[in-house]
Amino acid sequence: MEGLGAPAGPPRGRASQTPERVSSANRTHPLPREGGWGEGTPVSALSKTPNLDDLRRYAIARSLFAPLGLSAALNRLGFVQADPIRAPARAQDLILRHRVKGYAAGELEGRYPRLAVEEDFFINYGFLPREIQALMHPRVALNPWTPAQGKRAREVLAFVRERGPTHPRDVDAHFQHGEVRNWFGGKSKASTLLLDGMHYRGLLRVARRDAGTRVYQAAPPWPQAADPAEQQARLDRLVDLAVAHYAPLPAASLAQLVGMLRGAAPQWADDRRRALTAAKARLAQARIDGVDWFWPAGERPQRAVEQTSALRLLAPFDPVVWDRRRFELFWGWAYRFEAYTPAAKRQLGYYALPLLVGSRVLGWATLTLAEGQLRCEAGLVNGA
Repeated sequence: MEGLGAPAGPPRGRASQTPERVSSANRTHPLPREGGWGEGTPVSALSKTPNLDDLRRYAIARSLFAPLGLSAALNRLGFVQADPIRAPARAQDLILRHRVKGYAAGELEGRYPRLAVEEDFFINYGFLPREIQALMHPRVALNPWTPAQGKRAREVLAFVRERGPTHPRDVDAHFQHGEVRNWFGGKSKASTLLLDGMHYRGLLRVARRDAGTRVYQAAPPWPQAADPAEQQARLDRLVDLAVAHYAPLPAASLAQLVGMLRGAAPQWADDRRRALTAAKARLAQARIDGVDWFWPAGERPQRAVEQTSALRLLAPFDPVVWDRRRFELFWGWAYRFEAYTPAAKRQLGYYALPLLVGSRVLGWATLTLAEGQLRCEAGLVNGA
C-alpha cells in the first residue's frame, strides 16, 4: 500500500543523467507572499509564462517554508505521509524536521492525542487536519464486507465503545478471530485487519500509538453529504488540497493524483473524470518545453526566489520529491525508493534520501545508526 512501504508517486521515465555512487564516511494551504516571494525576483518574473527554473524554485519555496510550530506546519501542509521504516527516522519525522521549529523525532506521535489531526488515508496513509478528513467521510469502501465480517465489526465496535481506547491485542484476546492471509501474501491476525478496515471506513479513529502500534477508539458519527452538488464540491476540494500539497504538477501527474483519490473517497470514484476536467479549468497552467503544468490559481511561480543554498536530506515521500515524474523533469535523473527491492538490484540504496542543495537535487544519501553513531553513504549524479 502506498505510504506503508510501497514506492509513492507517479511512475518514472528515462533519466538523462546516470547516478554515480560515491561514499563518504562518517489552509489549509494559503501561500504567503513574504519570505521567498518578491525580493530578488528573477528576471523571468516579468514574463507571463514561467520557465522550468521558475517552477523548480517555486516547488521548493512553497513546500519548504520557514519553520513553524507543529500545529501550524500541519495545517500549512494539509497532509504528512507516514511510513514505519526508521532510516534513521520515520518519514513523517523526516518531513516535519525541515518545517517545524526545533522538531525532534517522535514529536508528532507524542503530541498526537492533543493535536487536531487524525491518521487516515488521503493520497497515501498519513496525518491530516480533521477538517480535511471530514471531507472524505462517511467513506464507503469499494469492497463490501461479507455478512460475517459485518457481524464481527459490529461486535468489535461495541467492545471498543465500552472499553474506550483499545489495543489490538485486547481485541484479539477477547474475540480470538485467528489468522488470515494479508495483502502481502503472509499471515496477519484477523482482528488486526478487521480493525484496519473499521478505521478506513470511519468507524474507529486512532486515539494514540503505543510503541508504534495504533490504539483505537470509536469515532463519532459522520454527517452525510446531503446531495450530489455537495458531494462534487467535496471531491473538488480534495483535488485542490492534493494539488496544493504537491504543486506544480505536470498534466500526467495531475491525472494520476486525481485517480489516487479513489482511495480517499471511493464512494465518489465514478466522479473523478469530471473532477479532473474541472480542476484543469480552474487551476493556473502553462505549457513549458512541451509539458502542460498546473498549480493553484492566483500563485505566480515566476516570483519564487532561491532562499538558501543549505544542504537538506529529504524523505522519499517529501512533497518536494514525491512525484517521480516531476523529479526527472526538474533534475534530470531517476530517483528510486528501493527499500523493497532485492539488495543486489538496488542502485541507490535501501532508503536513499534525496540531497537538495538550493534548488538542485545533486544526489542522495543513505543513513544508518550503528552503535550510537550515524554513518552516511552518499552518491552524486554525473555533473553534480
